Amino acid sequence: MTTFIAIVLMFGVLISVHEWGHLVMAKRAGILCHEFAIGFGPKILSFRKNETLYTIRLLPIGGYVKMAGEDFEPIEVKAGQHVGLRLTAAGTVDRVYFQPDQATDVHVVGTVDKFDSIRELKVQLLVDEEVRVYELERETLLVDQGMEIQIAPYDRTFGAQSVWKRVLAIAAGPAMNFVLAFILLVIVGLVQGTPTDDGQIGTVQPESAAAQAGLMAGDEIISIEGNELDNWADLREALADRADVPTEVTYVRAGTEQTVTLTPQPLEQNGETVGILGVTNALERSPTKAFTTGAETTWTMSTLIFSAVGDLVTGQVGVDQLAGPVGIVRMTDEVAASGLIMLLNWTALLSVNLAIFNLLPLPALDGGRLIFLFFEAVRGRPIDPKKEGFVHFIGFALLMLLMLIVTWNDIQSFFK
Repeated sequence: MTTFIAIVLMFGVLISVHEWGHLVMAKRAGILCHEFAIGFGPKILSFRKNETLYTIRLLPIGGYVKMAGEDFEPIEVKAGQHVGLRLTAAGTVDRVYFQPDQATDVHVVGTVDKFDSIRELKVQLLVDEEVRVYELERETLLVDQGMEIQIAPYDRTFGAQSVWKRVLAIAAGPAMNFVLAFILLVIVGLVQGTPTDDGQIGTVQPESAAAQAGLMAGDEIISIEGNELDNWADLREALADRADVPTEVTYVRAGTEQTVTLTPQPLEQNGETVGILGVTNALERSPTKAFTTGAETTWTMSTLIFSAVGDLVTGQVGVDQLAGPVGIVRMTDEVAASGLIMLLNWTALLSVNLAIFNLLPLPALDGGRLIFLFFEAVRGRPIDPKKEGFVHFIGFALLMLLMLIVTWNDIQSFFK
């Protein structure tokens, strides 16, 4: 049960932070955001705050921010529809009911002759064979079967904003995932500590070469085979080609320099055999070090994931090696059992993964939308929205197909 809660919270945080980035920058750009959704499918919970509906949906495999003008509006008023209008004291419309007989605050009932909620902000209504024209409030709500949605005047739509404002609204989602990863890694550094730069030993693994030679936590390794070490990276490099080779190690214990000969044990690493002592470096709790290490680790994670994407594109890695939702849940289950620190590190890695995946120049992803905005900036005019929408639809369908394939791979590996 604890693991299940950890998984739900982890996915919830990853998705929420991503979509929150979109929401905040879209609102700052003046774009009307109809809905902020975590998950897809039927609604589980929902509440409205100001002009945005916040929802949690059944399938926690993503989320979205529904921006006015980015997709088709969920409710449209068409000529010939029978509607009811609620009027303000000034005689303007602030609500349009599609089922006027079910509302208690309707002032005018009639048939729509013309409705313009984008440019003119007017509704032309046929009431008892008389044509009446009413002005719409900019925040007029359309109410259909209990669903409420605010009209979007042109200046509140996605397409009405400058290219750079739209770029920021789209790019803010992945950017927030990078920020989340950095924050989580800083928390890890503050709670657990960050590795020191010197050769001081933090832990010694039982039965390791270091343990057998009598090395202890707190000892500081200063040289290998007489070659002085400046940092832990130097230690790893010095041991790289000394697997199963007797090696002279000089260290300092309680201010006294000592030397011991030991044989580093072999370890397969990236297709090569390297020597290891079986020790980890000491940790220190330093806010400054936590911040710098958090930034460095976020960058390292990013480069590794970009490299993996490159291997996938060039065919060095097959689709059958990708992990889908089922595989990620399985790995999260194993990581969660290892403790909170491991779970925070894992969540940071997934957050970077989510950011980079969304930045890929593929239709339906943030990266694909940014490509269209780039072409718009170069051409000086937008791509036909219908054509762009069709491309994104095809891209979404292909992504769902890929999701099914990797999920099937996950299920097969589960039973192997």
